[in-house]
Parts: sequence; structure tokens; C-alpha cells
Amino acid sequence: MKRYNLAALVLCSATPMALPAIAQQASPGAQLEAVTITGTRQAYQGDLRRLETPQAEQSIDAQTLRASGAVELTQALDLSASVARQNNFGGLWNSFALRGFVGDENLPSNYLVNGFNAGRGFGGPRDLAGIDSVDVLKGPRAALLGRGEPGGTVNLVTKRPTFKSAGELRLSAGSFDTYRADADWTAPLSEDIAVRLVGFFQEAGSFRDTVETRKYGASPSLAWRISGQSRLVYELELSHQELPFDRGVLAVNGQLGRIPPSRFLGEPGDGPLKTDVQGHQLEFQHDFNKDWSALLGFTTRKTSLEGFSTEAELAANRQSLLVDGQTLTRQRRFRDYDATYQVIRGEINGRFQLGGLQHRLILGADLDRFENDQVFRRARAPTLASNPTPAQQQAINIFNPVYGSYPLPTPTPLTNRVEVQRSLGVFAQDQINLTDRLQLRIGARADDYEQTLEDRTANRFSQRREARLSPQLGVVFQGSEALSLYTTYGENFRPLSGVDAQGNGFTPNQATSTEAGAKFTLGGIDATVAVFQIEQKNILVVDDPSAFTLAAIGKARSRGFEIDLQGDIAEGIGLWASYAYVDAKTSNAFNDANFGVPVPAGTRLLNVPKHSLSLQLVTSTALAGRELQWGGGLVHVGQRSGEFTTNFKLPAYTVARAFAAYELTKSTTLRLDIDNLFDETYYTNSFSALWVQPGTPRNVRLSAAFKF
Repeated sequence: MKRYNLAALVLCSATPMALPAIAQQASPGAQLEAVTITGTRQAYQGDLRRLETPQAEQSIDAQTLRASGAVELTQALDLSASVARQNNFGGLWNSFALRGFVGDENLPSNYLVNGFNAGRGFGGPRDLAGIDSVDVLKGPRAALLGRGEPGGTVNLVTKRPTFKSAGELRLSAGSFDTYRADADWTAPLSEDIAVRLVGFFQEAGSFRDTVETRKYGASPSLAWRISGQSRLVYELELSHQELPFDRGVLAVNGQLGRIPPSRFLGEPGDGPLKTDVQGHQLEFQHDFNKDWSALLGFTTRKTSLEGFSTEAELAANRQSLLVDGQTLTRQRRFRDYDATYQVIRGEINGRFQLGGLQHRLILGADLDRFENDQVFRRARAPTLASNPTPAQQQAINIFNPVYGSYPLPTPTPLTNRVEVQRSLGVFAQDQINLTDRLQLRIGARADDYEQTLEDRTANRFSQRREARLSPQLGVVFQGSEALSLYTTYGENFRPLSGVDAQGNGFTPNQATSTEAGAKFTLGGIDATVAVFQIEQKNILVVDDPSAFTLAAIGKARSRGFEIDLQGDIAEGIGLWASYAYVDAKTSNAFNDANFGVPVPAGTRLLNVPKHSLSLQLVTSTALAGRELQWGGGLVHVGQRSGEFTTNFKLPAYTVARAFAAYELTKSTTLRLDIDNLFDETYYTNSFSALWVQPGTPRNVRLSAAFKF
């Protein structure tokens, strides 16, 4: 309780701290200026224009998302060359690296929703039905956002109620028996209350043999305009997904393409894994006047994942494929994962004059609690030396698979634990106008972090507590209204799950990041060019391969540069372009955390290409008096390390897409999307040569949108 009382004290005291500055601008007894709220502020961002922000960031707005045809978060993130796909846990969650670094590979990548931590948990891949825009916030953000990856973070901005009635129903049908419906309706219920109802339903086959999926969800929200200065928004998130666990294809003797991308190597008899999400988010905004505002928010999100899977065995001494080149040894697994995430957040932001200088201040605190409850069971074949039977191996011929050849074994207990992470953070950021052209950013965040881990199988309990300070320093020089130069330095940390050989928690992963760049506007194009370097230490690795105990002693470094362009290159022609060069490698020699084999210094990090490019062009013209919008894009991903401990590589690929949308009437639009236009065979990510995710072949989708 002491920790929660402290948070409440900080949150409650935040608002009064703004009053002295406000009082300096108002005479005694004067009435504060009434401000009519037309929208809500984004948490942690303050009142800063793009050219004043000393960090690279991309905002993928609703128009760009629609043009790309993205329906899931992973597809949206393909628009940013700085983001690389990672092992997606058999298609069950979102996993990505930003500027070369990924979080805990045994958990989904964290992301924010309206500034709240919300990505952790087991709710399945994030659908974009209720999302208005996706922000890729690059660089060191820990001074405000807290624990996370040094490469940056992703923030999803949801669709919220408006006080103007509008609605849309979108129906689509596509390749591989894919059918989807999306509905979005918003309207005022009174002068002060508005509602928005968003929902989706999808059933789909797949280019993967026997794989079928089903998902649906709803995101209703309510906005209350309490007064001219205050607004309250409530949002509910509900979703359910049924997805077979699919580790993809494999390489034979390091060679991909020996089996078709459609080949499913699991067991259809396992059925789908089921994921569920129930989330609530409440946010209150109050504007004291045109310069000062406060945000208070709370979110809670419960997620679950449960089901069976049959997957390729990775241990060399148990894998028959490494002996005969055709018989795959498999494990059968059962997972019952539950997670609960709760966050309370409060901040004030505003501007004031002090010492003849203008200050723009963000000051606040947040408190979060993440509970991760995992029950994991496994049925595994004995080593090859003991001559296991095909039934024990759950063996399958990769060239001529016959499913259901043996009774499915009953997995036995392996992991039964619950981990709870609690953190109280207090943060401040001040951006000071030193001159008309020069601005200085100073920021810091103090975190009091506690981790408890209960191993119910071993009847063992461990606890660890850390206090961390994450500073940030940035400088912005505005050469003109259309050009700024910046540099920034930041530090951050990320807790590590699990315990060492003595049953103690690990020292958190720590990183330092530097970045420099230029932002400019040229014609109708907004551009950012950035160079960066990130150094990370306390990466979790195996310290004793014989006992397979872990220690936080690994180090890695990522450096590179990026070019991002967005806007109109000519009248009616929109451009989105993003290029990244990322050189991400280990900095010291250590033993891999998954297999315990040596990893030399200078080894490239898994699934991170050196070169990535995303390009999209959109234009429109009139046809028979109605608008025809058309365009396309491409994504290029360079060669990547496909297995951390070998020379296995995923080949580079380039895939193109095209679309056309025609306005039949003012309320009806038909649209055609073609993805992987040239039917490229490619592989998006892997964990090992036996777990490789193939990309989707050419596919076509026809949709109709009805506005009302």
C-alpha cells in the first residue's frame, strides 16, 4: 500500500504545481480564459511541433494505413523501415525490433495505446479495426515513457467519438477464403456526450495447408464533454481469436525451398489456440487555460492464451531430420497463459516564462502492475541414442506428411509460475528556448521497480527491487521555419524475467542511445534524416552450458541511419518513403540464451537486415465524374541472420502491392487490393532453421465500403 499511496500523492499534487506559473499570467481575482476542447492531447508529448522534437518519429495516419491495405499491426509497421519483424510465436503475437533491438523474445513486443503500456500480454496479433493512426517513436524515450527498448516504441492512437454523426460498413472477400466485415459508427447522444462503436469479424483460410483462423472484436467508446475545459473518454476493448499454432517451414541442410511454403508441419488435430482480451481505458483531460493542461488516466487489460501445438524439436540430439534429411521429430505442447496489466498515469504540461526564457514542461507520474501467469506442459521424445519410436518422436515426413499417424501424447508439467512486476515512475521534461533558434531539452525519469517470481513447481519464491534514473538531453537548432537540426542522448533500462542459478532476479538490461539528425520541409514533403548509435548491456545469456543457468552479461550495439519522407511530391500524388541502414551486432562473446552454444563478438542480431526500404505512392483522378484513387508500394528487406548461432541466413526479398478504389456514389466505394503482386517467394522471420515463417503468395482482396 505504501507504493500506491506515494503514487496517489504525486498524481494529486501534480495539478497544484502548475498554479504558480498560471498565477503569474493572471491578475488577482481574474477569471481564467475558457477553452473549448475539440480533441484530446496525446500523453507524454507536450506542446511541441515536429521540427522542435529532437528525435525521429513517424506518424502513420488513417489515410496512409488505408492506402497500404493494412488490417493488422505487423502490416502497418512494414511501412517503417526502422522496424524489423521478429519471431511471432507461431503467429500468436506481434514481435518486432526497432533500430535492431527487440524485447523479451518470450513475450510479445510492448507497445502503447494512447500513451498507456498495453502491448504486453497474450491477446493475439493486434487488429487495426479500432486504430486511427500508428506512431513509430524512435530513439531513447525512457525519460518519459519508462522501461522499454532503447530503439524506440510504438504508440497506437484509437478511434474516439466525435460530435458529428458518421458511419461506415466495409465488407471484403479475398484469396484463401478470407471474409471480413468492419463497422464504424460515431454520433452525439447529446450536446455533451458522444459515442463510437467499432467492430470487426473475420474468417479466413490460408495459403498454409489445413490452417484456418477466426477472430472478432469490438471497441466501443464514450466521450463526455464535462465543460468547456474538461473532457472524459472511456474505451472498451474486446477481442477473441482462434489461431492454429504454426511455426512455418524449415530449411534442410541450411537450404530453404526444399518444401513448399504451404507445407504445415504441425498437427491439425491440436485445434486452434484461443486468445481473449478485455481492456478498459479511462482518460480525463482538463485545460486550465490555453497554456496549461492536465491528463489523468487509468487502464486495465486482461489477456489469455490457451491451447495445444505440435512443433519441430530444436535439440540436435533429438532431431531425426539432422540424420536422414526427411523425418522431423516434433514436440507436443500445451500452454495456458494469463496476463493482467494495470496502469495509472497523470501528467501536467504547459508553458511559462522564467529568467527571460520560455519553458515547456511535462511533469507527471505513473504506476503500473504486470502479472504474467504461465502454465506450460510438454511431451518430448527421448534422445536419438535411445532409439525412440516414431510415435515417441511424433515423427512426420516433411516431403510426404501424413497427419494423425500417431495418438497425440499428453504433455506433462514443465513450467508453472507467476511473475509480478510493479513500478512507480516520476518523470519531468523541460524544453527551453535559449534563443529564437536554439532549444534545449532536459528530461529525467526515476523508477522504483519491484519484481516477484513464484515458481509453483519448485515451491520457490524470489524477489528483486531496483531504483533507476533514466536521463535525457537534447538540443534543437532551428535554421528556418522549414529546417531544424537536432541531437539527443538518453538512457533506459528493461527488467529481465526469471532467476539465476542462486534463485535471484537479474540486473536489468541497460542501454545508452545517441542520435543526431535533420528535419525539414521541402515543397509538400516532410523529411527526417537521422543517424544513431545504441549500446546495450546485461543481455540475458547462458553462463554455464552444462547446468544451463542464466546470467545478464551479454552486450550488443546497433548503429545506422534513416531517411523518412512523407507528403505530396506533386498535386494529387502522395508519397511515403522510409529507408533504414541498421548494423546490429553482439559486442562481446557469450553463450546463446536458448541453446547454450558460443556466440562470437560481432555476430549479427537475429532477423535484423542491414538495409530496409518501404515505399508507397498514391494518386487520384476523375473517371466518369467520380474519384478513382490508385497506387501501390513495395517493401524491400535485406538479408538477415536466420539463426543466432549458425551461418543460416534468410534471403533478401522485395514484394510489391497495388490497389485501386473507385467511388461509385457519394456513399459507396469499391476497392481492389493485390498484395505480393509478382508472387515472390520470401521468408519474413525465423527463430531457427527449423522455425521459419514464409511470406504470403500473391493474394487479391475485393471490398465495398458503405458510408452512412
